[in-house]
Amino acid sequence: QMWQVGKRQASRAFSLYANIDILRPYFDVEPVQVRARLLESMIPVKMINFPQKIAGELYGPLMLVFTLVAILLHGMKTSDTIIREGTLMGTAIGTCFGYWLGVSAFIYFLAYLCNAQITMVQMLSLLGYGLFGHCITLFVTYNIHFHSLFYIFWLGVGGLSTLRMVAVLVSRTVGHTQRLILCGTLAALHMLFLLYLHFAYHKVVEGILDTLEGPNMPPFQRVARDIPVVSNAVSNTTAKAVALTL
Repeated sequence: QMWQVGKRQASRAFSLYANIDILRPYFDVEPVQVRARLLESMIPVKMINFPQKIAGELYGPLMLVFTLVAILLHGMKTSDTIIREGTLMGTAIGTCFGYWLGVSAFIYFLAYLCNAQITMVQMLSLLGYGLFGHCITLFVTYNIHFHSLFYIFWLGVGGLSTLRMVAVLVSRTVGHTQRLILCGTLAALHMLFLLYLHFAYHKVVEGILDTLEGPNMPPFQRVARDIPVVSNAVSNTTAKAVALTL
């Protein structure tokens, strides 16, 4: 019986190691390669005749998602965001990972319908590295509260990362209609997500709420009621009547 229990535990440990070994190629990457891919994610390349290469690794995208979670937490704390149900950490993780996994799955399904040459791992890597522009934009605008600066970074930095993903999908899709549907959907979702992250957890929200709801009213204070002033003639007549009575 002890032999069987030990054998069962050894088989479980071996199966767990085998499962981890399956994921190892997706995270086996050098820091120099990650840095180069981060820079490449901001440089759109116009090449349509041949499919552009997509890095099939998940280490860089996963670290960028965690970085976006940390930046989002910083924005929540500086804007004094109050979460009624849940915690700030859970909200930030759910928002960032939900976008990364959900939009990647949706775009992959749309790419399958449009006959685009891309796998799910490549889509996760492409969208994950596309979040590098979001991290830069939010990190700057959460600390420097100017709307004009945000729109400059939104169009410049966020636009470059979006154009990079669009250029890759254009090179892997055949047909003008398919390219328009696939790339337009990805660009709209990516840019709108950056707008949402900025305006949902920013100090300007407090100013808008104060403008719509009115300034905060001071606390109610009890004051003495005003006593009507009696005229001098009435007071003099009352005093004379009391004197005659006495």
